Amino acid sequence: MKIPAAILAALPPVVHYGDTHHSEDPEETSVMDQTTRHTTRHTMTTMGGPIGRLAVAAFAVGGLSAGLLGVDTAGAATIGAAKSVVVSTATSAKFGTVLVSGKTLYTLKPGKTACTATCLKVWPALVLPKGQTKATAGSGVSASKLGTVTRSGGVRQVTYGGKALYFFSGDSGAGQVNGNVTDEWGKWTAVVTKKAAAGSSTGGSSTGGSSTGTGGSGF
Repeated sequence: MKIPAAILAALPPVVHYGDTHHSEDPEETSVMDQTTRHTTRHTMTTMGGPIGRLAVAAFAVGGLSAGLLGVDTAGAATIGAAKSVVVSTATSAKFGTVLVSGKTLYTLKPGKTACTATCLKVWPALVLPKGQTKATAGSGVSASKLGTVTRSGGVRQVTYGGKALYFFSGDSGAGQVNGNVTDEWGKWTAVVTKKAAAGSSTGGSSTGGSSTGTGGSGF
């Protein structure tokens, strides 16, 4: 059995008596060697016996408990940090004040093709995190107009004034409005809460298979 370095370091030093010529009495040296070996075996037996094993077990259990507590704390922090959905407004030079939640929000006037998986890759729905029932109204938003509609799987999509809200994959920031278009899924329009001043230009970008639309849906 190989003795761990930690145990060896804890053992008292072994003292050898006599000089290199072994001038001491052979019988006395034998007795001392036996005593030293007995002491070493006793120390090893103590560490490997019930007391030693209990100490090691206690250390292991303590470490495991600390690890489990760390996981629980991290889990709680993660749950507490789950962000809510905030709907607020931003200013667009072309359209005025538009509804945003990080990026501009749009509503859909459905066409002949339903907006399913392929559509949602281009037009992601604004949905609530699991466990939340309503979005938070930010600056310039009427809380009474915020609601939800339940989609397949129990997912709650945020609505404003009764209309479901979507993002456009062609926008990269709040206030950017490139999704006032008509495509195979219908007509998409940015939600405008306050129109731009007279004389401001209007218009929007189009994507493949889409025609450019104008204006925005007013609320």
